[in-house]
Amino acid sequence: MATVIDVSENDGFYRFLKSVAIGPAIDISFNPWVKGLENIPTDGAAILASNHLSFSDSIFLPVAVPRKITFLAKAEYFNAPGIRGKVTGAFFRGAGQVPVDRTGGNAGTAAISTGVRLLNEGHLLGIYPEGTRSPDGRLYRGKTGVARMALEARVQVIPVAMVNTDKVQPVGRVRPNFNVDVGINIGKPLDFSRYYGMEDDRFVLRSLTDEITYKIMELSGQEYVDKYASRSRANPK
Repeated sequence: MATVIDVSENDGFYRFLKSVAIGPAIDISFNPWVKGLENIPTDGAAILASNHLSFSDSIFLPVAVPRKITFLAKAEYFNAPGIRGKVTGAFFRGAGQVPVDRTGGNAGTAAISTGVRLLNEGHLLGIYPEGTRSPDGRLYRGKTGVARMALEARVQVIPVAMVNTDKVQPVGRVRPNFNVDVGINIGKPLDFSRYYGMEDDRFVLRSLTDEITYKIMELSGQEYVDKYASRSRANPK
C-alpha cells in the first residue's frame, strides 16, 4: 500500500517562514522582480520546472509565488543524527520539502512515484529538471523524470527561470551579495495532454523534456549545454 504524504500539517510554519521570518527579509534585501505570476493556477496540481543556479532558488521562488510549493529533497536532509539533524529535518518539512530516498538503483523511481503522488493530491510541485545546480551558470540537459511525472499525473508543466541567484552567494562565499538584480521569469503552461498514456515511451519523454528545457532557456537567456550537469561536475573538462 502506498504511503499517504501529508504536507498540509506544516502549512502554518510555511506561512510563518514566508510572511514573517524570510519573506520580508528577501523583499528588503533584494527586492526581486517577478514576471508571469498569472501563469500559475490558483488551485489544482501543476509542475513548476525551473533552472537551478543556487541553493537560494528554493527560497526565492516560494517567497514569490502565492501558493505553497512542495519540493522533493534528499532524504539525508531529514535523517541526519543528533539535535542539529532533527532541527534541520523539521525546518525542511516546514518549508514544504518532502524527503525522497535517492540512494540505490531505484532512486529515480522513488522520486517519480513521490512526485506523482503529490500531484495526484493537488499540490504545486517544484522540480529542477537538471537534477543538480548548474556548475557554471549555463543550462544543462534535463532529466526525463519531469516529463514522466507530467504524463502520469496528467498535469501541465510551467517553465520557470531563476535569474542571477547564483550571484547572490557564489560557491565559497560566506556572506551574500546584496547588490544583485535577482528575478524570476515564469512562462506559460505547457500542455502535454496529446501524449497522455505514452509515459513509457522513452523517445516521447526525451522530446518533452527537451521542450521544457528549451522554454526555460528562452526565459533565462542561458547558454545551453547538451549534457547532464552531474557529469559536468565530475568531468569539468
